[in-house]
Amino acid sequence: MSRWIKFFIVIALGLAAGLVYGWVISPVEYTNTAPDTLRAFYRCDYVLMVAEVFHSDQNIDHAARRLGILGSEPPARIASQALEYARLANFPASDLALLQSLTAALQTWQPASGGISP
Repeated sequence: MSRWIKFFIVIALGLAAGLVYGWVISPVEYTNTAPDTLRAFYRCDYVLMVAEVFHSDQNIDHAARRLGILGSEPPARIASQALEYARLANFPASDLALLQSLTAALQTWQPASGGISP
């Protein structure tokens, strides 16, 4: 019986030491993480928030700029991916309509040229 007691004591000590090391001595610190590292659900949720703002202010340039922080892909592609994910994840119809509206607007959007015209 003493072997089992020693076994459980060693397991408990190892677990406690691991928790102390991971939570106190060397915890994970996330600093300056980019929004493009978000998981698909959170990316979709962010795009949905941008779609809600776009629905209220109809400013496609601001919407495209907001989506630009999610990566180097074109904003229309980011919105399209979010719409696909939302359909697969069974988002409500109202959310799908907002995402569809944003995606359609971005597909016809032409960014303003940054250069000086002659």
